[in-house]
Amino acid sequence: MTPQQLAALHQSAFTAERPWSAAEFEALLDGPHVGLFTAAHGFALTRTVAGESELLTLAVDPAHQRQGIGRALTHDWLSAITPYADTAFLEVAQDNSAANALYLSLGFAEIGRRPAYYKRNNAASADAIVLRRSLTLTDSTLSQPESG
Repeated sequence: MTPQQLAALHQSAFTAERPWSAAEFEALLDGPHVGLFTAAHGFALTRTVAGESELLTLAVDPAHQRQGIGRALTHDWLSAITPYADTAFLEVAQDNSAANALYLSLGFAEIGRRPAYYKRNNAASADAIVLRRSLTLTDSTLSQPESG
């Protein structure tokens, strides 16, 4: 996917807050340690450094959400980083119940919150929930993605 395609998909998936621009995606992709995982109708952008990996953003076209694309992309990320990282992190809006359920089902646990982190267009800000998951080379939850 090109930075322009990433930005367009991000904009369609994140309508409540400011989407990332093509220039922002381009700068991230040109930087070190960044991974891009793509699927039809979705992508995940990550950064892995010094034994830790962070899911920077994950976007799925709203017309194709709740079809397992986000789960598959998260699985792809976790599988790819397991040889290089022992910890995975991400932040998710407290009111994004579908994403929260997905990440909790994949073994992530809340380790903190950032109050009013996500500024919303014409709505109250939402807290960011900081989630963490430990990884091992023999992690059985990475052997097969679950459907859903």
